[in-house]
Amino acid sequence: MYRSETKIKVRYAETDQMGFVYYGNYAVYYEIARVECLRRLGFVYKDLEDRGFILPVISYHINFLKPAFYDDEITVKVTVSEMPSVRITFDYESFNSKGEKINEGTAVLVFMDKKKQAPCHPPRDFIDKIAPFFSPSKN
Repeated sequence: MYRSETKIKVRYAETDQMGFVYYGNYAVYYEIARVECLRRLGFVYKDLEDRGFILPVISYHINFLKPAFYDDEITVKVTVSEMPSVRITFDYESFNSKGEKINEGTAVLVFMDKKKQAPCHPPRDFIDKIAPFFSPSKN
């Protein structure tokens, strides 16, 4: 299992008329956390694209539990609980500064060959870096 945390400060423009973070912004927050998760593993998303790999989202789901507000600091925890193959699943939990869970979600992405526009396996060095997190001693 591989885990990562990213903190995000809510900007005024990200709130709606009710003063809540607009629901659509959580997709952006999850993407920020996902990109940072990969970066901490040693992969810059742009570098993967430059090498011919893209990762489109094929499924996205979120459950809202509590609102977040302007100037809140949200912690987005990302977990990859299954060894990636052609697909990689990211599970998310977001917490406010009080430590209260405000939402949870999942995004499934597929590794694709950019030129062929076809699903493919992740690059070997990606597998080599993430595999140790799925060894029996890490779970």
